Amino acid sequence: MPRDNPDWIIERRRDLGERIADLRVAAHHTQESFCEVTGLSRRNLQRIEAGDVDPRYGDLLRIAAALDQRISVLVD
Repeated sequence: MPRDNPDWIIERRRDLGERIADLRVAAHHTQESFCEVTGLSRRNLQRIEAGDVDPRYGDLLRIAAALDQRISVLVD
């Protein structure tokens, strides 16, 4: 049975998604071009940026590498 996340986790997940989207746009990537670079599906990227899912660690590593950032920049 799935357990609902507390509000603070949902808020942090949304912040993470917004940060990723902002950095992606600042790097002049569309979602489509970013998916090509990271290997993520567009649907998965959309869900991450919307804060709807908890991204896997491997996905965060791919995103950070594509943005030429440390993973701590994403999750801090």
